Amino acid sequence: MNTTYADTVTRPRSRASLPTEETRAGETDAGEARAERDLAAALTRGDPDALADAYRRWAPLVHTLATRSLGDAKEAEDITQQVFLGVWRGRAGYRPERGPINAWVVGITRRKIVDALAARTRRTALVTAATAAAGTRVPRPSDHPEAVLDRLLVLRALETLPHAQRRLLSLAFFDDLTQVQIAERTGLPLGTVKSHVRRGLHRLRGALEPEHGAPPASPGARE
Repeated sequence: MNTTYADTVTRPRSRASLPTEETRAGETDAGEARAERDLAAALTRGDPDALADAYRRWAPLVHTLATRSLGDAKEAEDITQQVFLGVWRGRAGYRPERGPINAWVVGITRRKIVDALAARTRRTALVTAATAAAGTRVPRPSDHPEAVLDRLLVLRALETLPHAQRRLLSLAFFDDLTQVQIAERTGLPLGTVKSHVRRGLHRLRGALEPEHGAPPASPGARE
């Protein structure tokens, strides 16, 4: 039988010649793998667009892993930034023969999470020890982390002051007293209190500013 052009066009292909779902999925996977290899190559060359592409691809995954491990969305955001900073800085160390780039990113994420958990443990122990040694209450878990750290920095800086200044500034910072109230409680003349507080605050700034900026504002500096 002769086959016409119309027969060729209209005749349905056999089922065997149609692409199967597995074939299409395999082609998609192969294309994704090629795209990730190209991305990895561009990243190791130092292409900033490759870093932006990596961030778009894997930042949601990194953030999800960090949130689940740390239980804090804000801290997870910080970890996400640290991870991709680590990706950029460590790009020369990526070795494709050791695994795909997405697994490398996840590995960096896990290390950053472990570091964050260890730092959290150290901070908690340090705050607890410092506040107990200073005779102040141990911060509750509900205390804001920045407030806890500010308190710790002030406590450590206060330890460097002479006894009289340390005593008056402790009343200002931790008992929330004005200078008039401090004078009434201690029996010291108001002028003496003002002088001690002024000199103490000056020394406190000197102790805190090099690394941490000015000390937290205190109502104790009020008249």
